[in-house]
Amino acid sequence: MKKRILVLAVILLQGLALASCHKGTNNLQSFNMPESFDNTREYNISFWAKNDGNKKQIEIYNQAIESFESIYPNIHVEIRNFASYPDIYKDVLVNIATNTTPNVCIAYPDHVATYKEGNNIVVDLNTLMNNASYGLGGTDLAFDGPKKYEIYPKYLEEGLIENRNYTLPFMRSTEACYINKDYVEALGFKIPDILTWDWMWEVCNKALLAKGDGTLSFQSKYDVLYPMIYKSTDNMFITMAKELGIPVSTEKGEVLLFNEETKKLLLELGDRGLKGEFTTFKKVSYPGNFFNKWESVMCIDSTAGATWLGVDATSSDHANGADGSKPRFETVVRAVPQYDPANPQMISQGPSICIFNKDDPQEVIASWLFSQFLLTDEVQLAYSKTEGYLPVTSRAAESENFTSYLNDSSEYKVKRDASKLVLDNVDNTFISPVFNGSSYVRDAGSYLIEAVCGKNNRYKKYEELDELFEKCIEKNNLSELMDGENTIHRKIYKEGIILLSTIGGVWLLMGGYVLYSSLNGKRKR
Repeated sequence: MKKRILVLAVILLQGLALASCHKGTNNLQSFNMPESFDNTREYNISFWAKNDGNKKQIEIYNQAIESFESIYPNIHVEIRNFASYPDIYKDVLVNIATNTTPNVCIAYPDHVATYKEGNNIVVDLNTLMNNASYGLGGTDLAFDGPKKYEIYPKYLEEGLIENRNYTLPFMRSTEACYINKDYVEALGFKIPDILTWDWMWEVCNKALLAKGDGTLSFQSKYDVLYPMIYKSTDNMFITMAKELGIPVSTEKGEVLLFNEETKKLLLELGDRGLKGEFTTFKKVSYPGNFFNKWESVMCIDSTAGATWLGVDATSSDHANGADGSKPRFETVVRAVPQYDPANPQMISQGPSICIFNKDDPQEVIASWLFSQFLLTDEVQLAYSKTEGYLPVTSRAAESENFTSYLNDSSEYKVKRDASKLVLDNVDNTFISPVFNGSSYVRDAGSYLIEAVCGKNNRYKKYEELDELFEKCIEKNNLSELMDGENTIHRKIYKEGIILLSTIGGVWLLMGGYVLYSSLNGKRKR
């Protein structure tokens, strides 16, 4: 009986703890930089990384950890690999609620904007970066880390939230338009240096007409044809809005995208989607599955996805056609189409690094040292060569090593061209405003495009888009986040708290069942 009561007590305590543990996130004190790092102690830090199962990237992370631990043998790094950024985001929210966050984490800035809404959860990196001893290029570092001015200012600014740096850039990419040059020329077009949307839509329309009249021999009537496939519709909306000057949101969290200019854009895209001029990843599948088999003239995807695109794509099972019957073609990489070619706009994306606060400030410094090590040339150059990434430091990107890689004919050309595109357009990139809840606004933009671009589009008239806007607000949690001034007030860690409350409720039910069984058994005796 005593044993049963003890088990019951443990279950009830665990349930109560889980159901209410999000309150514990208020206990952390703000990080204060110690005078020095205690290198005589042992530290165990956790690192959460995203790699999509890419074996080369996993090997690079493991090698980075091994190299770092050889320099700091008293700092032990344990890596946990994730398949996607949303997976990391959800797990972090849960772990914030239980005070079990990792030490170092790969993240997007808009996710970090949500993390930092908790008291002292994410470390403000400004004090660390500017510290003379252990900051960027610090005098007491045991490795050759980059100085602050050697990180591209544009990428460093992307980590600013309320004018403070909460992330370090780790690797950068952008979106690119991958074009089947042979297909385009067969249609009677030449590929300009800077694409325009008008040029792209004209090519797409001509491809559909050619398939209809059978003028091109490689267009089998049995093949599908998606003239253009856009991988990320949230990026599609944000980029088009940026190019057209359509307001989406402000840095203070004002939601502005439900406006008249957005309606005009959606009506045009709805018409083009109905004609079949373009489709999206969510409606068909990965662009490379069609592009590599002549079933798409062009596609827009991340430069980090370059190894999946083209007839010699190193990551794709669909290179050069599934049955080998299609002719080879040349893949040309260009920036995304522009409405104003004289003022090109390209979205900046790619992983960043954040550090979570801990009770022990020395542990935070150990985490900072490892984070800096990820910006060394050794790691930056190795990781950037896995896909179409650009190192975030000018000294790595402009090094002889990286220049040789970009000109190495033994490397996959499409991947190298994608990296060159990022390098040549550092100053043309932008990010959408980052604030607590900005990821929901991105989701809303994607929702709007997906709703109008299919053949089942119900919103073909201007006045019908008000109904779509209302649905979009409801489906993307904006109804809870918008007040009368269109300001987002994110409910902190809602996802994590709901999950924890559910788990806690299950524990409480189990405890109640044990209690009921115990009392019922006692009465029977």
